[in-house]
Amino acid sequence: MSERKDSTETVWGARLLKPFAEVRPCEVSTVLVLTVTIFTILVSYYLLKTIREPLILVSHGAEVKAYASGVQALLLIPVLFVHGALARRVGRLVLISSVLLFCVSNLVVFAFLYGAGVSIGLPFYIWVGTFNFLLVATFWSFANDVYSPEQGKRLFPIVGVGTTVGAVAGSFAATWMLGFFGPRALMLISAGLLALAVGFFAWVHRHPECPAKDRGAIVPRSEPLRGEGGVAGLLKDRYLLLIACIALLANWVTNSGEYVLDSSLVHTVKASGIVGAEATKYIGQFKGSYFLWINGLALASQLFVVSRILKYLGVGTAMLALPLVAMAGASTMAIFPLLWVIRTAKIAEKGTDYSVQNTAQNALYLVVSRDAKYKTKAVIDSFVVRAGDACAAGGVWLGTHLLGVSGRGFSTLNVFLCAIWLVVAWRVGSIYRARSGTESVPSAPPRPAVSSA
Repeated sequence: MSERKDSTETVWGARLLKPFAEVRPCEVSTVLVLTVTIFTILVSYYLLKTIREPLILVSHGAEVKAYASGVQALLLIPVLFVHGALARRVGRLVLISSVLLFCVSNLVVFAFLYGAGVSIGLPFYIWVGTFNFLLVATFWSFANDVYSPEQGKRLFPIVGVGTTVGAVAGSFAATWMLGFFGPRALMLISAGLLALAVGFFAWVHRHPECPAKDRGAIVPRSEPLRGEGGVAGLLKDRYLLLIACIALLANWVTNSGEYVLDSSLVHTVKASGIVGAEATKYIGQFKGSYFLWINGLALASQLFVVSRILKYLGVGTAMLALPLVAMAGASTMAIFPLLWVIRTAKIAEKGTDYSVQNTAQNALYLVVSRDAKYKTKAVIDSFVVRAGDACAAGGVWLGTHLLGVSGRGFSTLNVFLCAIWLVVAWRVGSIYRARSGTESVPSAPPRPAVSSA
């Protein structure tokens, strides 16, 4: 009787999810738990992301925030070394639990220091930027490990809903909480959510429908990753190198544009005569609203657009969406360098990033080895991403201190970077189609002439 009930529930679950993606009855429970898991991680992250903005902008300004990305990239070198060494000795659940619980302990320390009156703006910003991508990369490595390429193409759009809903909920909750609580409370709440996520990972890890897979072959769930390290695997595979190029270019463009937005915001605050606690509150609420619009757009796209793009156009073609949107946005920012225009362009860019780009880029790893899923992906999604941030920081320093470049100049540079990004994304899509054998190749690549905008 209970088996029949469970079967009926999963069938109804599959029917309820049908408007958003194709989910089979046996996949309902795991895909929903994975969705809740990434939802929890993203809520935790956005609580931290929202409070880190006023902490560093008020105490150090937009330029120091941009330069901090370079420090994050350097800090990731020893972090990834320890991560890779641990992966060679323990199974996937112990590895994931170790990463999450380490972050929990760090947050408790930051909350204590903040409560004691210690200035933590810069170190807290660096810490959040160092570990946030590693947490998300760890989740998607796990999702790639439990699903086949065929399953991932169907189910990742649903799992991605947890990302966008979590980001919306986290940014909304952070904006609301800042009106009643201080940063310390948000740090402790975030730590509790990450601890809860460990339990979700453990449930999926033990589920009979979620064995570990290495390019289609089932392997023991707790088998350590004894293959090549993340950097070695990256250097030997052209496909992974091109994915790394996309990560670097995407974050270079994103952070360069983010500097243009932050500098315009700080200038507006100063011109308005807002100082002290009021400035912190104004910037925090501006950023909270900004994140809310981004994630609202991402949620609508994730629910109704992403699964259809992957189904009818394929993962490879989906990788072209963000560079096209970013190019259009950078062109607009260069022509009309106004705060509301910059804000609108960045919302469109990041909304696409957090939905179409996020799902498609994570799906690229469905066709690589298990070592690459956990080790090389961690290197790309953390160190290479931060290297892109460092390129943006170097560009900001060079442009502001030596060349006297305005926000319009940074936006113009982004147009050219987007043109390179578009070509690399097209090549990555071609290789993915060849490796997966599940997608047809579009008749012709997009014309680079768009870059002349």
